[in-house]
Amino acid sequence: MSALVCVARIGAAHGVRGAVKLWTFTEDPFAVRRYGPLLSKDGKRQFEVATAREAKDHLVATFKGVTTRDEAERLNGIELYVPRDKLPATDADEYYHTDLIGLAAVTTDGAPLGRVVAIQNFGAGDIIEIAPPKGPTLLLPFSNAVVPEVDLAGGRVVIALPQEIEGEESDDEALSPGRPRESGDP
Repeated sequence: MSALVCVARIGAAHGVRGAVKLWTFTEDPFAVRRYGPLLSKDGKRQFEVATAREAKDHLVATFKGVTTRDEAERLNGIELYVPRDKLPATDADEYYHTDLIGLAAVTTDGAPLGRVVAIQNFGAGDIIEIAPPKGPTLLLPFSNAVVPEVDLAGGRVVIALPQEIEGEESDDEALSPGRPRESGDP
């Protein structure tokens, strides 16, 4: 079986007949109905969406076999996965996060930076998280300017480090991450 990709997370119970809030991580929220059975992270439990309707920022869904509020409450927090090969192909310059995790990160001149450990989104766009061999992870905007090349076949992403980060790396005295650069700093 191919790698599993998280496509949704079950939230709180909704009503008394087994419905739940369902947060989807797919472009089309209703795509979760087309993937067939959804799996728990360990692959041991299967969930099949029976009904789904749109709510403000989530779906309200029912699963086959879940008919009471108590049963629905026990599902709160479960992440739902599908095998990677069930997902549609991506367009050029579109990637599934799972395809990027683990790729080597290198600078535009080929120097190793570390490995991609996550793609985050805190509401202002995607952020690529890179773990260097030592030190804190780098959080950079996942944009064409900062990530000019993604080479899935070659197993790497090319990172054009923003000038302020490049400058910090070459400083004799590293700035602490929480300290703002002042006009007198190198």
